Formats: sequence, C-alpha cells, structure tokens
Amino acid sequence: MEMTEMKDENRKFKIVLTFCVMFIFWLLLSAWTVYLPEPYDFSKVSRGVLVALIVTFLTYEIFVPCRGKDVLLKTQRFIPYVGWELWQIYLATVDVAKRVYGILEVEPEVIEFDTTLRSDFALVTFANSITLTPGTVTIDISDPERGRFIVHAIAKGPADSLTVDQTMQKKVGYVFMEE
Repeated sequence: MEMTEMKDENRKFKIVLTFCVMFIFWLLLSAWTVYLPEPYDFSKVSRGVLVALIVTFLTYEIFVPCRGKDVLLKTQRFIPYVGWELWQIYLATVDVAKRVYGILEVEPEVIEFDTTLRSDFALVTFANSITLTPGTVTIDISDPERGRFIVHAIAKGPADSLTVDQTMQKKVGYVFMEE
C-alpha cells in the first residue's frame, strides 16, 4: 500500500469514527430528551445527521489524532466508563440534593492535587468528568506536565473521592492506558 493510500484510509477512518460518536451523542442527548414523546421522523433524524456531519468535518483531526490498534482498545474501554460516569452523576445528584435540603452539610473547599494522567485526552476527560459530576467543578489544570488540578468541591466527601480513593482518575487512566 502506498503512503497516500494509507493517509486517505486513515482520514476516512477518522471521519467515520468521529461521525458515529457525534451522531450517537446527538441521539442520546438531543433526540432522547426532545423527541421522546414523539416518534422519530426523517426530518428530525436528518437534522441530527447534518449536525453530526458538520461537527465531524470541523473536529475529526482533533477527535482522533492518530490511528492505531490502541484507538479501538481505548474506545472499548471508554464505553463502560461512560456508563460508570453516568452512575456517578446520579449518585452525586442525590448527594447534592441532600446538601440542598440540609440533610448533609455544605462545606465548600478548593483542593489541589496531582494526577498520573499526562495525555491531553486523558486530562480533558478527567477534567470534564469532574465538572459533569454535581458538587465538583474543575477550576484549572495548572500544570499539565504534572497533571496538577485545582477543583472546587461542595464538601469534604466529594473532595476526598478525588484525592483519597482516586477512583475516577484510575478509571480514566485505564481508558487511556496511563495506569
């Protein structure tokens, strides 16, 4: 195979993978919440395809930086991580609700900690996972070379989950093979 054929095949792979992820993301978020009471029709789905195509062509080189055997493995590892993260969002929502209703105390704090994560995707995934989980917000990744995070937490419990047991960090490290 010539080098130009490999580059073309690599580009097609990036585009197809990015489109699939973007369209599934659209289905899960937009279509699920907006169109749940109504059946899907051609115009609604075609809008989702159009949006996914636009985002795909704007981001495919960023979304899949290189092709290799690790990309598929990372994708296989990422899918269960998303399920785990959704469960953590649910649990954190219950925790925050208890704090809002006065059942648990609100003791806000800003914490700094280092992670073992180094790649851009791992750092961004970890930062977004922290922010998506109610009760915690990533303020800054102050030193990406050291993986230094600054996070605001609603109380000591959510802060300890990031600094003591580090389950989220370990799961993100597993997904991106930075264990």
